[in-house]
Amino acid sequence: MPKSGQKSLLRALRGEAITPPPVWLMRQAGRYLPEYRDVRRKAGGFLELCYTPEMAVEVTLQPIRRYGFDAAILFSDILVIPDGLGQPVRFEEGEGPKLDPIRDTAGLAQLSDERMHDRLAPVYETVRRLSQALPQEVTLIGFAGAPWTVATYMVEGGSSRDFAVTRAWSLSDPEGFGRLIDIVTAATADYLCRQIEAGAEAIQLFDSWAGVLPDDAFQRWVIEPNARIVSALKERFPDIPVIGFPRGAGVLYERYIEQTAVDAVSLDTTVPLSWAAERLQPKVTVQGNLDPQVLLAGGAALEHRAREIVATLGHGPFIFNLGHGIIKETPPENVAQLLDIIRGSEKN
Repeated sequence: MPKSGQKSLLRALRGEAITPPPVWLMRQAGRYLPEYRDVRRKAGGFLELCYTPEMAVEVTLQPIRRYGFDAAILFSDILVIPDGLGQPVRFEEGEGPKLDPIRDTAGLAQLSDERMHDRLAPVYETVRRLSQALPQEVTLIGFAGAPWTVATYMVEGGSSRDFAVTRAWSLSDPEGFGRLIDIVTAATADYLCRQIEAGAEAIQLFDSWAGVLPDDAFQRWVIEPNARIVSALKERFPDIPVIGFPRGAGVLYERYIEQTAVDAVSLDTTVPLSWAAERLQPKVTVQGNLDPQVLLAGGAALEHRAREIVATLGHGPFIFNLGHGIIKETPPENVAQLLDIIRGSEKN
């Protein structure tokens, strides 16, 4: 069985071009799988599932058993950080996450990292168990939400269409909003270091709402905090690769790569393949970027697009993934079809 240095996904993250490319999918553990839904029902609540190592390990392993992906990503949620800092998070069925919003500097007083690691200890235990339970050829990816994206939930009190409250605070009181970003940045770096200590072999930073910001705000609230996190991780764990996902960044992907020093960048669905091959792939490993809707559709559309992605990006350092997470209505057999296409691509 491969040692850590021989795992295909880690080799790709070091800059090797591998045929067929390693593959994993965002939200590969989730509601499209009947075995996941069974565990989710037993857990009661979503955060209870995240904070119960036995169950979190099981749902992380389910897609590995079913499909043999080259990586497993820790089953957790980006909102464990505000929960750990003292801003309670709850998930209401059919409505998504709910938080009591923090909308000014006075609200920052409730945040403290004093007991954060006690609250997040079950997550670290999940990572430890996964590092022992996974097949030796499978890479274990830890993750966190990036500070801007996590802050939007903390300020808006949940999901948002326009992020108006968050953007208003960041514009009217950038110093005060910056204090929130600093708190989340420091907590996230420490949280990810604990994941690495527990056995994570690579890290992904999810900045899911990066694309709502203009270039000057993108620089301050996306690039700079992400760069600080990457620097903190590299100072302690220089050999652990970091994948950045500034979803919706468009042409700012290039600046993000250059200024954050990530080892790889995950591409959203809108990034043109030829531009990524020409402008991004010479700098870092690229990951992505199949449209989840194409995976949902399956059939000829899936085969055509998957082959096109591999043909365009597969000659350089590349990891096959989606441009965002698997849609819950996706038939599991479509995921199996995708794996067959990718792993047979070198024969076609």
